Amino acid sequence: MTDNPFADAFDTPAEHNQPVFSVSELSGALKRTVEDAFSLVRVRGEISGFKRAASGHLYLALKDENAVMDAVCWKGVAAKLDLRPQDGMEVVCKGRLTTYPGRSKYQMVIESMELAGEGALLKLLEDLKRKLAAEGLFAPERKKKLPFLPKTIGIVTSPTGAVIRDIMHRLNDRFPRHVLLWPCLVQGKGAADQIAKAIRGFNALDGSNGIPRPDLLIVARGGGSLEDLWSFNEEIVVRAAAESDIPLISAVGHETDTTLIDYASDQRAPTPTAAAEIAVPVRRELLAQVMDDAARLESAITRNLEDRRLRVVSAGRAIPNPQRLVDDMTQRLDDRVERLANSMENYLQRHGMRVDQLASKIPQPHQQLQNAQDRLSARTQALMSGYQSFLQKKHSQYDRTSALVRRKAVDDGIDRAQQKLVSLSALLESYSYKSVLDRGFALVTDTAGNAVTSAKGLENGQGLAIQFGGNEHVDVVVAQDGETPSPSAPPVATKPKPKPKAQLPKSPPKQGSLF
Repeated sequence: MTDNPFADAFDTPAEHNQPVFSVSELSGALKRTVEDAFSLVRVRGEISGFKRAASGHLYLALKDENAVMDAVCWKGVAAKLDLRPQDGMEVVCKGRLTTYPGRSKYQMVIESMELAGEGALLKLLEDLKRKLAAEGLFAPERKKKLPFLPKTIGIVTSPTGAVIRDIMHRLNDRFPRHVLLWPCLVQGKGAADQIAKAIRGFNALDGSNGIPRPDLLIVARGGGSLEDLWSFNEEIVVRAAAESDIPLISAVGHETDTTLIDYASDQRAPTPTAAAEIAVPVRRELLAQVMDDAARLESAITRNLEDRRLRVVSAGRAIPNPQRLVDDMTQRLDDRVERLANSMENYLQRHGMRVDQLASKIPQPHQQLQNAQDRLSARTQALMSGYQSFLQKKHSQYDRTSALVRRKAVDDGIDRAQQKLVSLSALLESYSYKSVLDRGFALVTDTAGNAVTSAKGLENGQGLAIQFGGNEHVDVVVAQDGETPSPSAPPVATKPKPKPKAQLPKSPPKQGSLF
């Protein structure tokens, strides 16, 4: 007996006795056959055409150089995957085969997915490294300086491993500090999210609720394979380390292990123990250094004071005895006082004699007054006689001077009037129309001597006179529209009378002198 449901139909010798199946029946039979035969398979291939649906399901194709197979990963399984699928990634998928009757296709339902070997991991690592480096997450200028002696140190690692004990032991040996531990997974599913959450959690502390904010962070893990350390290569962990405002030391693996968090951290430590050594100095060495500096400072101060004391002593030897200086100055002062008293007496005596000599040369005051009175009387008489003679001469000259002044005023008035008349005549001449005629213009007048300024109102045969420059004129007859003037209307234009020129008055004869 065979497991093939179609064996009986194929063994039937008569073709007309073969059973007829519907499309759904045949598709269902194929689906059961494939699922029973391939209920658990592991397939290795390269991801192609990866797509994440809005429902959360993953659709992709696994291919190699000869074939392509569709695959699907349902939402519940996709959320538990340890890696994030992408095109070009070589993976090993575990699941089952099934068919899709709606399109007559078969596909694999993925239940787990892992990278196909270390080579694929390294390629993924290099691709992510290039991507993050292009964004500047590994730039040296982003790295912060570590504090010399942090008051509080935050540690992100597993609470049960040997790493936390090694770090605490090294800190206690070098310089005990207050330590905050944020426990988290360092390997396996969900480890990357917990590490990133721990880094961001330490940065979110503000010192309230009795929990101090760390001055330094240490992210640590022991050694392991590339797969074991992969959580520290995840993009979420690297970005959290790069965004940390608190200086961060990465201490993942052994000396030869390198993860992406090492590039994003502010400083890399080869081991967790080395991270503790970098975080704090040695207390004993600091004490020894302080004591040595104190001794050197004390010695320098002592030498400085001794040097200054010697300089003061040396300078004091060059200073004379103050008491002797005071005695010498006192003696000199007494001598000056005695000489000053003698010189003052002699000075007053000499000047008294000088005053007596000058007093003998000064005349008596009443004699000086008499002499001045005599001089005043003489000068007064001379002045009065001179004034009388001046008045006589002045009176005789006054009459002649007044007549001359009046005559001169009349002559000046006449001259000014003549000058004004000449100026007005010249101005009137400049406004005369004859100057315009001299430049080539003509004056047209009618029989009454009135100026004709327009052709309007003129009649055929009317007589006009045209005057030119130099008092020349001609008589004309008006002819309009080509008509000939009528012989019965002879020109009767009259010459305009010129205006008489202003006559300048003759200057009156000047009056002779009265003297």
